[in-house]
Amino acid sequence: MSEQGKPVQGKLKVVINKPACCGYGVCAEICPEVYKLDGNGIVYVDDELVPEGLEDLAREGADACPQAALKLVPA
Repeated sequence: MSEQGKPVQGKLKVVINKPACCGYGVCAEICPEVYKLDGNGIVYVDDELVPEGLEDLAREGADACPQAALKLVPA
């Protein structure tokens, strides 16, 4: 979101359902620039906004999650 609370044109935000994550790590294998794994193998992101140019890989990583713990939404 922009400072005024309006969506940023074309940007995607990662939403993580941490309780659903079982630590398979498929997302991080597909898109390590966006998805990281903590010491327990649970997914996290350094920045919830997907960097420009990584949208397709981030979407592929989210779609590959066997637990459907990740989704991308307009920022």
